[in-house]
Amino acid sequence: MEQQGAGRGREDDWWWRELYGEGSGAGGEDGGGSGTRPQAGTSAGGTDASDTLDERIESVLRTMGRGPGAGAGPSGGATGAPLPGTARDPVLRSTPEHPAPGGSGPAAPAPGELTLRSFEPRPWEPSSWEPRPWEPPGRSAPRAAGPPDGAADPAPVVRAPDTPAFQEAEPDAPADPVPDTVLDGARFGPLAVRAVSQRGADVHRRGDVRGEAYLTARFGAGRNALFLVAVATGLSTTGAVAHRAAHAACAWAGGAVDRNATRLAQDLRAGRRDALRAGLQRLTDRGFGALRGRAAELGMPAGAHPAALRCLLLPADPQCRTRVFFAVGGGGLFRLRHGGWEDLEPADAGPPAAPFRFRAVPGRPGDVLLLCGTGLAEPLGADPDFAARLAAAWSAPAPPDLAGFLAAVQPRGAGDAKDRTAVGVWES
Repeated sequence: MEQQGAGRGREDDWWWRELYGEGSGAGGEDGGGSGTRPQAGTSAGGTDASDTLDERIESVLRTMGRGPGAGAGPSGGATGAPLPGTARDPVLRSTPEHPAPGGSGPAAPAPGELTLRSFEPRPWEPSSWEPRPWEPPGRSAPRAAGPPDGAADPAPVVRAPDTPAFQEAEPDAPADPVPDTVLDGARFGPLAVRAVSQRGADVHRRGDVRGEAYLTARFGAGRNALFLVAVATGLSTTGAVAHRAAHAACAWAGGAVDRNATRLAQDLRAGRRDALRAGLQRLTDRGFGALRGRAAELGMPAGAHPAALRCLLLPADPQCRTRVFFAVGGGGLFRLRHGGWEDLEPADAGPPAAPFRFRAVPGRPGDVLLLCGTGLAEPLGADPDFAARLAAAWSAPAPPDLAGFLAAVQPRGAGDAKDRTAVGVWES
């Protein structure tokens, strides 16, 4: 037991001497120390007299094989080789691609070294490729007939021709041509009014003039003030003749209401609908009789009915919400309420070719009254998509501006190329 304990103590002494460089087992300084374990019974030798911290660190580095002098010679012993299980880091060395002058070639790399070959990029050479010159895009190929599977057939869009013909000048007034589009808008008490009359695409293509007209006018003052909206369509196939007849019908309506504005306003406030109906019918009969007498002057056959006329009377008194409609001939009167259109056109009054129509309607805040000619009344009653689009555009809390009002009544189909005249009244 004592011998085993003594042997283990000698082994520990050898390890400490090997680690701290004590005695002859340190190796590296005298060249004779092999760093091998001493045999049993061999003296460990004396201790180093200069035992400082730096010397101990240098001794440890020599023992681990990394210190100065490690691997300096073939007989370096333990200090010249790594410990078992450890690997040296590879040495990166750049080797030129071509040998130096006078040499036979690049030297072979030592074991454990990684050789990197230098790379010289190729000189830039200009390319013969050039970009193609810009060309304006051509017209797209015609699409195949019919919509794709599962898609709805879009409604055709009618646009005015790119090079329309100029309208023929009036012989009596060559400096007073009929404008293609007339647009207006204003406020009248609690009412906002938007009006437009636009030449249709077919008339535009022929170089003819617009055959419809409208009138918006205010008469009187105070509680007796009245606002008149009139839309007329000339019944001639010639644009110039039709426009003269429509303009004459609007002028007659304005003169008749102007002469009777006070009496009409009083009947409206009092709610005397029968008196209004009788009085307006007498005025209309006399007025259209006078227009038929001017048929030759207007360029129409003698005795022919000159135009279709539709009028709307709006009182200025905010306490009076009655709106009176009267008309002769075709066209439309619609009301937009709660996002849907209502046709307020009364039934025909009898067999005459141009029966008199009359209706009194109550106005509510948020309602929109639309008075229009046949060019807008027909698609509004027959095309649900057009009616829905117009209702969505005009259901906003505020009335549209003039540009928005004009855009809403633009043609959308091949059958909607007629003149379009409309006056919208927004109640508030």
